[in-house]
Amino acid sequence: MKKVAIIMGSISDMPVVEKAIKTLQEFGVPHEVHVYSAHRTPEEAHAFSASARENGFGVIIAAAGMAAHLAGSLAANTTLPVIGIPMKSTTFANGIDALLSTVQMPSGIPVATVAVDGAVNAALLSIEILAVADDELAGKLAAKRAADTKKVLAANAEAEAKYNC
Repeated sequence: MKKVAIIMGSISDMPVVEKAIKTLQEFGVPHEVHVYSAHRTPEEAHAFSASARENGFGVIIAAAGMAAHLAGSLAANTTLPVIGIPMKSTTFANGIDALLSTVQMPSGIPVATVAVDGAVNAALLSIEILAVADDELAGKLAAKRAADTKKVLAANAEAEAKYNC
């Protein structure tokens, strides 16, 4: 199975990124976590993304806030799918700046973008990408969806019984 890389621009992103790590662990997906900054460690970020395919990665998740250039800079150096997690900050608009920066990539260098602090969906999207070529992983995703459906329907039945006349 291919690995998922999780790159964060700052160690302060770890509380959100841990949700992606936990999700990947629950699915048994191998992964690596690194802290590389598009601005403070550009050579290291470039080297990582340029060699990611050869090093056994299938997807890169990039978490960054504020200017949020990390996902785009990684995507510029690889043809692997890159998923950006715009990170919330208290500096400006609760992460809207990072969301707009992550989603506004120029034609030819795509970055899939999830919600602000959307680490779980970033992990699930990376799992879906890997599952295209992995039937066992696809089965695990289908089982998760079925379990999620069951929980919602149980909550619906409880609400209907309690509140409907």
